[in-house]
Amino acid sequence: MPNLTIIVASTRPGRAGLPISQWFAARAKDHGGFDVNVVDLAELHLPLLDEPNHPRLRRYTKQHTKEWSAIVEAADAFVIVTPEYNYGYPASIKNAIDYLHQEWGYKPVGFVSYGGVAAGTRAVQQLKQVVTALRMLPVAESVNIPFYTQFIDSDGALQPNEVMEQAAGAMLDELARTEAALRPLRSAS
Repeated sequence: MPNLTIIVASTRPGRAGLPISQWFAARAKDHGGFDVNVVDLAELHLPLLDEPNHPRLRRYTKQHTKEWSAIVEAADAFVIVTPEYNYGYPASIKNAIDYLHQEWGYKPVGFVSYGGVAAGTRAVQQLKQVVTALRMLPVAESVNIPFYTQFIDSDGALQPNEVMEQAAGAMLDELARTEAALRPLRSAS
């Protein structure tokens, strides 16, 4: 079964990305099309890019980079759970993406975004430009959560509405189709 890696992009204390990613991971497991892994960038502790060589060379000198490389290499598809900060994405996800190069190639990526009125969609549009430069394929389907605090209960868990549930299912279906279509390209590279 293909490996879906969900990346929690925000490292901010008290972030909503954690309960949102927990909900989405459970939803992805219920979908049944993937083995599901969650990577929390707050726990990964990647410093600002500190490798002396260009990522294309894959001559990593730091243990944290080697471990991150192995995680990304093992994934067949990704979902990035991201907030929108000041009309953009958090620096933590850009840093994590920039650490590597070839490991990302020919893998589909979906987005679960959250924020205010724009539901994180401006951050996603910017991230799509970044991931396509790495030969990743963003799927059109996404989960966008406006005014996200209304969906987090007193226990800190996300309580999704029907629109979020349907969007998650559609995105997971498309990730599964796209991953299968891209698999020969990953095998050839």
